[in-house]
Amino acid sequence: MKIARFLHKGKELFGIVEGDHIQAAEGEIFGQFHRTRQGYPLEKVKLLPPVMPSKIVAIGLNYKDHATEVKFELPEEPLLFLKPASAVIGHLDPIIYPAIARRVDYEGELGIVIGQLAKGVSEERADEFILGYTCFNDVTARDLQGKDGQWTRAKGFDTFAPLGPWIETEIDPTHLQLETLLNGERKQSSNTSHLIFTPRRLVSFISQIMTLYPGDVIATGTPSGIGPMQVGDTVEVRIEGIGSLVNVVASPNAA
Repeated sequence: MKIARFLHKGKELFGIVEGDHIQAAEGEIFGQFHRTRQGYPLEKVKLLPPVMPSKIVAIGLNYKDHATEVKFELPEEPLLFLKPASAVIGHLDPIIYPAIARRVDYEGELGIVIGQLAKGVSEERADEFILGYTCFNDVTARDLQGKDGQWTRAKGFDTFAPLGPWIETEIDPTHLQLETLLNGERKQSSNTSHLIFTPRRLVSFISQIMTLYPGDVIATGTPSGIGPMQVGDTVEVRIEGIGSLVNVVASPNAA
């Protein structure tokens, strides 16, 4: 089931995506809900970020090929950093290129969406706390990342956390093809089977450190092939069984 949030005639709704239509639902995304009789063509609605997380917990160096690419040793435990909720945008929203940045990169990733409060969760029970999965782009000001040493500024600009277009609730995340395309050209191509730390491991590990709330997102890391974007570029993160997250890079003047 694909769950999406959307705007229709200025009203915020959520529903279930089926083909090129979305069927409106009533209730709670993280609880009980039911379909209504009202449906809309996807082309007639504005898709919103499927959730508005309290935090995004992102994972660095979670593909062996990417660790090799950036010349870092493989981590013994998941390497965590945070992206602020203020960075979140949705499908077709613009990524704003900061005026102070000289290089802004795409990083296509699988996103885990938490479905219920998770604290001290075992790896064996982790699936119970996952609502589903989405596409994520860990946009990064690469020059500032190198300058700062730590990653908060480089990863935390407004619009640097595109996610969507919806949440897929019925999928096995352990063997999904993941691709990132820039202006239609494939730049990243890998499979979630190559993750060093699995989604279940990540949910368990993170929940031992901080409480995860419904709607929180874990960005599971990017494979090799990272590279720069320019103003006017279109970037697409495409994940098998989920869909495509598309954004255009815009100048600061567009903000």
